[in-house]
Order: sequence, then C-alpha cells, then structure tokens
Amino acid sequence: MITTPTVSTDVIPGQYWQWRDQLIYYVRAGERHPQRPPLLLVHGFGASTDHWRKNIQELQSDFEVWAIDLLGFGRSAKPKREYSGQLWRDQLQDFITEVIGQPVILAGNSLGGYASLCVASQCPSTAKGLILLNSAGPFTETDPRPEPPLWKKAVSITMRSLFRQDWVSFLIFQWTRRRSIIRKTLLKVYLDPSAVTDQLVEEIYRPSCDPGAAQVFASVFKSPQGEKVDVLLNQLSCPLLLIWGEGDPWMNCRERSRKFHQYYPQLQEYFLQAGHCPHDEVPEQVNNLIRSWVLEQV
Repeated sequence: MITTPTVSTDVIPGQYWQWRDQLIYYVRAGERHPQRPPLLLVHGFGASTDHWRKNIQELQSDFEVWAIDLLGFGRSAKPKREYSGQLWRDQLQDFITEVIGQPVILAGNSLGGYASLCVASQCPSTAKGLILLNSAGPFTETDPRPEPPLWKKAVSITMRSLFRQDWVSFLIFQWTRRRSIIRKTLLKVYLDPSAVTDQLVEEIYRPSCDPGAAQVFASVFKSPQGEKVDVLLNQLSCPLLLIWGEGDPWMNCRERSRKFHQYYPQLQEYFLQAGHCPHDEVPEQVNNLIRSWVLEQV
C-alpha cells in the first residue's frame, strides 16, 4: 500500500491510497471495535465521501467508519477507461483487503449501492452485511415489453447513436455540471429543499472541474450494463438492510422493493419520507437505523 501525505476536508482528514497506479481518496473516523465490523460508505453517481459527512459525524462514536471515493469521482483519479460495476467491485474488494484489513458492513447509495451489492455477492469474504439506500442496478426483465412504434424505435436508436458521440456527451456534461443545474436537479430529488445547501452544490460541482471528469461521465453511460440485481441477490449470503427514500422521482421504490423481496426475502427494510439520498436528507433517521441494525447483527 502506498499513501501520500494527509489532506483535509471540512469534516475529517482524508488521505490517498494508490490502486492500479491511480490515487484513490478515502476517509477514516472512529476507533476499531473488536466485536463490531467497520462500516464502509460508498457514494452514488456524481457524489463523493463528502456526501456522507452527516453520517460519519454521528456513526464514528459507535463504529470505525470508512468512506471512499470511487475511481472517477470525488477526489479520486479520473483516468480514461471503461467504468463499470465490475471495476468498482474490484476497487472496493482491494480496499477492504489491503487497507481496512477485515470484513466490513457495506453501505451504498444509488450507484454506490449497486457497487456494494457486487462486492457483497461476488466477494463474500469481504462483507459481514450490506445496507442499500435507494440502490441502483437493473433487474432481469421477466415480462416482455410491448414493441414500440417504428418511429419511436428510430428516434431511440438515433438518440443513442448521438449520445455515443464524444462531442455530444461533452456538451451534455458541460450543461449538467453548471451549479444552477446541479441545484435544480437536487431540488427535484430531495423532498426537503432546505437540505439542498450551497455546500452540497459545491461538493458536487468541484470534482466536475477535474481533468477527465467529462470522460468519466460519458463512459458511465456508454458502458454495457453490469450483472443483473436478481442474479447478484441469488449469490448473496450476508444480512441485508434496505433503506428507501420513497419520494425518489428516479425510481419506483415500492416496485423495486417487491423485486428485492422476491429474490432475497430475509431482508429488513424501512421507508422514509425522503428523496433519492435519504442518508443526507434525513441523516438522523438513517444513522439510527444503521446503528440499530448493525448492533443486532453482531
């Protein structure tokens, strides 16, 4: 393991770990407990370790807490490559093995939930438990979709072809990374507008200015879909907690909940009055749920 000198955030000191010749940013808080596994917090698309600041502050009194910036996001490197759940699975597995040094409870939001599920399912020796907060990822289609009209199919093919053009994805990235657009997007996916602060907007905007950020954005949307969630759930063997912000406009939480229950009925689950990022919008509720559930498992 190679580290560089410690750097600081607004909340807690962080440092870098070198992985596959790339620098990966992470933070660590709290003390190791012999009877409790560490927590590893994994952010969603466009976010970073900063998005967990309210959770780290509270949970560090009871747990050793780690948070990591996935390759391509936050303060981590943004090399040109194909980004996928498999890549982040490998990153998280190596981080747990090389840096943390023992199995963890993984907690992931959105894209970070999907990456965490990949780790817990496919690298079971690294995970003591899994917490998914509005987790992303595709399920296998069990019912055939009705065939769209020919004109709709043609428009869809044309749009996909356009988006694969580098100049198109670059223009879309430049538009979406504007502070005003970031704020408008957050106001759509948070139920409580007071949670959308200038600090939150800046935490998402800042990494978008890094060299390579536009290429990461394009790669995530161009990469093939990863393993289906139902396949991963069939491989899962550790305890599972689902936390939903049921006001999420990006996903039908109740419908996804039914699918999770279908493939992993022994899970525990809670629905909260929040949007896509309940850990940041209603952190006290989420922290209490995480604390109680983890202590039940050990």
